[in-house]
Amino acid sequence: MNETGNDVSAVVDAMARLLDLELTDDSRPVVIAHFDIATKMAKGLMEFPLTDEAEPAPVFTP
Repeated sequence: MNETGNDVSAVVDAMARLLDLELTDDSRPVVIAHFDIATKMAKGLMEFPLTDEAEPAPVFTP
């Protein structure tokens, strides 16, 4: 597995218990893979430097 695989699998297992969800042997690795991808995406966003003066845009324009 990858470097975050153990942490992600522990989170998935804990959340499944908390939400009373039953993950099958087939679905568990897929859920872990999706959470791993989301973790990597969030890490990139969290590392983006923001100053204390940064303000959100008043209107979102794509």
